[in-house]
Amino acid sequence: GAPRLCKGRHFSLMLRFFASRLIQGGIVILAVLCITFVLLKRAPGSPLESERNIPEHIRAQKMAQLGLDQPEIVQLWRHIRGFATFQFPVSEKNGGRTVDEIILQGFPVSALVGCAALVIALGLGIPMGALAAVRPNTLEDRACMMAATAGICTPSLVLGPLMALIFGLKLRWFNASGWYDADDWVLPALTLGIIYSASIARLTRAGLRETLAQEFIRTARAKGASETAVVFRHAFKLACLPVLNFLGPAAAGLLSGSIVTEVVFQLPGLGRHFVGSAVNRDYELAMACAAFYAVLIVGFNLLVDAIQALLNPRIGLHKA
Repeated sequence: GAPRLCKGRHFSLMLRFFASRLIQGGIVILAVLCITFVLLKRAPGSPLESERNIPEHIRAQKMAQLGLDQPEIVQLWRHIRGFATFQFPVSEKNGGRTVDEIILQGFPVSALVGCAALVIALGLGIPMGALAAVRPNTLEDRACMMAATAGICTPSLVLGPLMALIFGLKLRWFNASGWYDADDWVLPALTLGIIYSASIARLTRAGLRETLAQEFIRTARAKGASETAVVFRHAFKLACLPVLNFLGPAAAGLLSGSIVTEVVFQLPGLGRHFVGSAVNRDYELAMACAAFYAVLIVGFNLLVDAIQALLNPRIGLHKA
């Protein structure tokens, strides 16, 4: 009957939507690889920069061994084909290890810190934003938004050393840097969590304020629903949609390693590998890190789209 046809059409539209998202994601990953390759090639220096005193014929042999004597378009295609077929190159700057082995070594550190930071950010940001939204133009609202503004304006390059100075060197509650003890994730996770919670608080407040002003909320209040039920049962689900949009790229960035935070706290995570590969002109590792980051962003954005479609099917139909 009609309901079955409607469900079939809805399912078809959602499939078309996610198929288009996958195609767009593939284009994004390809574009990231191309841009990264061009930037690496246009940067001064070469992978043999540290070996300036070697004879010219030895240099030419090494260039040929690394494939750097080929046209740039051929080198780029070799990288793309290798990643697409899971035939990962080796990193000469890291003892000849394959780039996937290096990434898998650093990713658990970045993922642990990133997951903890995400939990902290959500645990701080959503309650702050909700409190500010349900008490507009009050002291609580102003205090929460001032704290959020301060968090947004404070970069990790400033907050990280402050956290290390206070809790690491002064109070000695944690190690100021390094990855030695089981709780060494706390300070970098707090640094990132506080910074990201500021944006989440502002998005939660804006989304909840907008949702509470809609007609169906006034109808729920007119039917005698309590303010708690109105906020948490009716409004909160839609109010979280802006936060979900933010969490896609934010989660990818956190899990793949915050470069500044990992350098400040001397963590052996993926961010430091990315910095090291760029500094050492390790093209293979730099391209692999960029590809891994792009895949995470595309994957998390696709997950966010799926969650949004479940929370509000009209969004998925509209995008399809």
